[in-house]
Amino acid sequence: MELRQLEHFTAVAAEGHFTRAASQLHISQSALSSSIRALEKEIGTALFERTTRRVLLTASGSVLLRYARRITGDVADARDALRQISDGETGTVAIGTVQTFTAVDLPATLGRFHSANPGVAVTLREGTTAELLDALVGGKLDLAFVALDAQPLEVGIFALATYSELLTLVVADGHPLAQRKSVSLAELADYPFIDFEAGRGLQTVVDALFDNAGVDRDITFRISDMERLLGLVRHSLGVAIIPEPLARRQAGLSTVAIDVHPPPTRELTLACRTEEPTNSAARSFIGELG
Repeated sequence: MELRQLEHFTAVAAEGHFTRAASQLHISQSALSSSIRALEKEIGTALFERTTRRVLLTASGSVLLRYARRITGDVADARDALRQISDGETGTVAIGTVQTFTAVDLPATLGRFHSANPGVAVTLREGTTAELLDALVGGKLDLAFVALDAQPLEVGIFALATYSELLTLVVADGHPLAQRKSVSLAELADYPFIDFEAGRGLQTVVDALFDNAGVDRDITFRISDMERLLGLVRHSLGVAIIPEPLARRQAGLSTVAIDVHPPPTRELTLACRTEEPTNSAARSFIGELG
């Protein structure tokens, strides 16, 4: 029993006439008659009583019609739902990002995306680069903004875009360095630091910055949350190095440029499982990135 045969059957039942049903289906009457005969042969019973004026459903035809309408209706709904997903009208998109990502204004981007695609459900997840890449590989994320720390992407993951973030020192407004325009790495050896937990993307970049300069630091706090890090800096418990756009938005904190050449940066990547997302909603989101 084929879907095409059920569509033919419901058309004849609705029209009560082979010629009109064939015209509606845009096929020849002989092709329609052959389709119905093949269906009746497969089922093993007649579906219509054929008269000279019209065709009527048999008892078996009446039973089949209930199921045929349900099946063809479900298929039509499925086709429409798939079309809407393909056109980006509905669906889901799951996006991951490292906590300190500032190169893209994600709230503003997601706001534009939602306005343009109100039927798409968006999931945003924060995590470490390792966590996000695992989720991406496992199919739990469509896209992920990750910090690779100059390491290549693993096989099977593709970079769709790259971003560079300037790093800066952040201190409490009353800190001895608050009025400085810049500070050397060697000078920072005299001040306690507040850092992220070892192994996180930003932390790895900051460690490499000082290691390459041969400067030892005094790390007094290691945490996993940016808001807590900033709170500790505000209370003069230490200094920290964070993305410059994020630092500029913080009340009670001052930014100080780090005197190295070239200026310290970290690189981030928009990663995906394929060279172009198969999810049309993910493609639409990328379009909002500009």
